[in-house]
Amino acid sequence: MSVEFNHTIVLSRDRERSARFLAGVLGLDVGAPAGPFLPVTTANGVTLDFLTLDTDIPVQHYAFLVSEDEFDGILARLVGAGVPVQADPHGRHPRRINRNDGGRGVYFTDPDGHGLEVITRPYGSDPSSPLNGVTEEVPGAR
Repeated sequence: MSVEFNHTIVLSRDRERSARFLAGVLGLDVGAPAGPFLPVTTANGVTLDFLTLDTDIPVQHYAFLVSEDEFDGILARLVGAGVPVQADPHGRHPRRINRNDGGRGVYFTDPDGHGLEVITRPYGSDPSSPLNGVTEEVPGAR
């Protein structure tokens, strides 16, 4: 049997708000609650199970690989919702996307401060492309 990633728990202050935010941005559905968890399942079957906690939540990072067309829709939803976007995880290139590995990528945060990333090419898929090199402005972005 091959090893596959199946699910992870995403800690949040409000599972409903956080799950709906991610699902809305990515164009996915929020599943039915499963006990204390509220799931959002990606196309490859990985489930992000949102759990509400009333405590300090450590910031996590979640990256999603999408097609070029899906990226366009995601970026449009982010800009339309006024969600700040940036080309890098450190915020040095606000209102921009990156062109790493010959694709496109963007970073943003969810309501709990988790760092989210959407990319169209896996890291290392184009060794001739400079990492963190080329960025482009996103019209209308915050």
